[in-house]
Amino acid sequence: MRHLIDPLDFTQQEISTLLDLADRIHDDPAAYQEVARHKKLATLFYEPSTRTRLSFEAAMLNLGGHVLGFPSENVSSASKGESVADTIRVVSCYADIVAMRHPKEGAPLRASRYSRIPVINAGDGGHQHPTQTLTDLMTIRRRMGRLDDLTIGLCGDLKFGRTVHSLIKTMARCKNIRFVLISPEELRVPDYIVKDVLEANGIPYQETRSLEESMSELDILYMTRVQKERFFNEEDYIRLKNSYILTKEKMGLAKPDMAVLHPLPRVNEIALDVDDDPRAAYFEQVQNGVYVRMALIMTLLGLRDPKAPKEEN
Repeated sequence: MRHLIDPLDFTQQEISTLLDLADRIHDDPAAYQEVARHKKLATLFYEPSTRTRLSFEAAMLNLGGHVLGFPSENVSSASKGESVADTIRVVSCYADIVAMRHPKEGAPLRASRYSRIPVINAGDGGHQHPTQTLTDLMTIRRRMGRLDDLTIGLCGDLKFGRTVHSLIKTMARCKNIRFVLISPEELRVPDYIVKDVLEANGIPYQETRSLEESMSELDILYMTRVQKERFFNEEDYIRLKNSYILTKEKMGLAKPDMAVLHPLPRVNEIALDVDDDPRAAYFEQVQNGVYVRMALIMTLLGLRDPKAPKEEN
């Protein structure tokens, strides 16, 4: 039995195979509508979520399965003091697979050690968000036709953004990748990511404060919001909050085929008129997230792929 706690739990080949499956689902979703019949997904969300929880639920329903669970800690036995270990032991009696979001880093990992069914980390604190990373990879591959030979710009909150950390760690295994890290000094990428991931693997990177100066060299621009709640001084937030607003004018500096990604939600870091630009891929990411989670559920449950090439069946 396998779990997905960290994006590096899957090899590059396994990720490629999973993305191939997600592409087949994308191209013919009707073929998969009975694949998980009678299977049950438990969504254990200890903090509120819109996109991730609904995406998991839509994925399981699209596969013909069923969903049970809770949308926040307040409506679970956790409010009575029940431990993660006991919750997962109980839920293992009800469901076939679990998607867990928790504000504490490491909670899904702990759950996996007591679970009798596969556990998927749907986000743990500021640590990891592996299914968002798989969604990002699918979007990048469908847009660019590859995951190698890319210059990737990451802009905004690079210090606390778990989606940023997961994407850097995962794409660091691809060939000929270069990162441009665009952020205020207060929100630069943590030193452990720079030293243990980028420098340890000899991956070229550039840290900069200017989005405009970087635009022309990027194949991918990954926008994130500057988070007000992370600032100790509101004056600093007010000074920096509008530092990185992607506008139609700035898009004019970019390559014709550059793709703009965003894990959402956005506040004001992408102007509304950018939505009409064909290079805007962030709502495409939302749809791809359903296909990726369908593929992941199938993979972890060992379900048959009706559209797989003959050698895979």
